[in-house]
Amino acid sequence: MRLLLIEDDAILGGALSEFLGDQGYAVDWLTSAEPADVALDDALYSLILLDLNLPGQDGLSFLRKIRERNVTLPVIILTARDALDERIAGLDAGADDYLTKPFELPELAARVRAHTRRQTGQVNPLLEVGQLSLDTVGREIRVNDVRLPLSVREFSVLEMLMNRAGRVVTKRQIVGSLSAWDADFSENAVEVYIYRLRKRLEGTGATIQTVRGFGYLLDVHAQQE
Repeated sequence: MRLLLIEDDAILGGALSEFLGDQGYAVDWLTSAEPADVALDDALYSLILLDLNLPGQDGLSFLRKIRERNVTLPVIILTARDALDERIAGLDAGADDYLTKPFELPELAARVRAHTRRQTGQVNPLLEVGQLSLDTVGREIRVNDVRLPLSVREFSVLEMLMNRAGRVVTKRQIVGSLSAWDADFSENAVEVYIYRLRKRLEGTGATIQTVRGFGYLLDVHAQQE
């Protein structure tokens, strides 16, 4: 999943980008609202992490602006403003969550998971397709309770396919969802990860089908008896 982080503090922004990247997210980090407004038209995001004290246009004005444009992405405000009236103002402006600095990174990760699950219509942190079981909290895949070792990228691609099991996922969708601006992740790289996943899934009863001219499909009917 691809996240948009708007944070002008270089140390915090870098730390959040690295932490969320380790959690399997692609993170586009911007330091002001103006380029973030443009980014929303150019990329497909799952969630926005928004600081309020930004140079130029402040975060609250940016939030009101995108809600007026009917941008429905979940927004988590990350700010040092902890007064009750400021928290209320943030939520009333359209934020889905409000986290005051300093905060613990595991709590932020849990909130991101919760909101992205709702965004995709998945309310259960455990995603199951046939013999495959994906734990979005523990970040692991199991086949009949046996852990399947995957890299971060392999996990993210398989998670996307499992979320859309039985439906075609295009290469472009995979790249758009999993690639941050500074990441070397192309459609050719998608083919490599699909190849690796097919090898990993051998004997599990699940197969990744190529739909020529469209993309890939996780076959939920190819389960072993």
